[in-house]
Amino acid sequence: MSNPVLTILIAGPYRSGTNDDPELMAENLRKMEAAALPIFRAGHIPVIGEWFALPLLKQASSKHPGDEAYEEISYPVSRRILAKCDAILRIPGASKGGDGDVQLVLERGIKVYYNVENIIAV
Repeated sequence: MSNPVLTILIAGPYRSGTNDDPELMAENLRKMEAAALPIFRAGHIPVIGEWFALPLLKQASSKHPGDEAYEEISYPVSRRILAKCDAILRIPGASKGGDGDVQLVLERGIKVYYNVENIIAV
């Protein structure tokens, strides 16, 4: 019998620790994305909140992180995604949003992983 396909949100620093520097934010996104391919290859569906939020922010004419559109979309999109996820991978690094995501899923009884290798073993 094969293992079930899990939808797994990858959470970690995006804006945190960047002083809103676009290059540092892009590097943080690359770190989250680095975990996505092994999760996919293990038979699961990786999801990153910024994959949804960034196009929405563009459509909402967000000018910079922290503006009204950013606050309307950024964290709420992750919370909505989590309603459909089976698990979360919390990658290292200080992250208010990532920590909030973990707290939310723990309250809901959803599995939290801290290492991609533990997901691959599922």
